Amino acid sequence: MSKAWQHFKTITHHKILVAQGCFKVGLYKQGIMHDLSKYSPTEFLVGARYYQGTRSPNNAEREDTGYSAAWLHHKGRNKHHYEYWFDYSVERPGEMVPVPMPDKYIAEMIMDRIAASKVYQGKKYTDASPLEYYRSGHGSREHALIHPKTRAVLEKMLLMLAEEGEKKTFECISRELVHKN
Repeated sequence: MSKAWQHFKTITHHKILVAQGCFKVGLYKQGIMHDLSKYSPTEFLVGARYYQGTRSPNNAEREDTGYSAAWLHHKGRNKHHYEYWFDYSVERPGEMVPVPMPDKYIAEMIMDRIAASKVYQGKKYTDASPLEYYRSGHGSREHALIHPKTRAVLEKMLLMLAEEGEKKTFECISRELVHKN
């Protein structure tokens, strides 16, 4: 099969898993709209070119060219990535700083991380996989520019997922992030 077809199947499988998670916590519109930019030529063609099936093609593009144009396009259009949430600081003029993510996008980010772990790990996936990936340096405290509030919620939910499972974590996400009012 062609790399383009394999990439299409991978991103579609990921999108379906995110939608299922979003629907379980009440984020219907976000579940449907999640990652539509991955089907745009800017992201899709790069994904097909660098497709490997075991990790994001953006990593391979970054290794090849020094940056990922697909990732820059993606994170600038998808509010479920903490990298989207940067603005100029009020306290330190001219400096860009992370700002808190709205709770509904934190919830979608968690579903995104769970789905990505399921897609790339397959049968090796456990409820601890998203936390392990996070702690390995992919968004962890040492490497990420993420607002402290966003980080605290993300870490709380990933730890709950690892220790108490998906059902309890999704109930908590629904109650604390989606339907809290």
